Amino acid sequence: MKPERKHSAVLVTAPNLKTARRLSKAALRGRLIACANLIPKIESHYWWQGKIETGTEVLMVFKTTAARLSALEKLIVTLHPYDTPEFVVLPLTDGNNRYLRWLEQSVR
Repeated sequence: MKPERKHSAVLVTAPNLKTARRLSKAALRGRLIACANLIPKIESHYWWQGKIETGTEVLMVFKTTAARLSALEKLIVTLHPYDTPEFVVLPLTDGNNRYLRWLEQSVR
């Protein structure tokens, strides 16, 4: 039997720190995430509208619970300036028990 996957890390990119901070604060205020890590100045290369594009972005790593994923995605899609924002969910299969309990208590 597979272990229950109650915790997730969600990857989202933003065009700049101002946007990343705004999205992170909105998710925190909504109790949709326990934590947001903002990693500035990543270089992204991607296909967009039939062309290869390059840009500098901020990577956000959100820690949340499976129960709040849908609400978090709705918030990101609604507030994000991109037409098609990245929203990639990585299930957390294990971790420090005290940290995971804190994560659960922080997200409602």
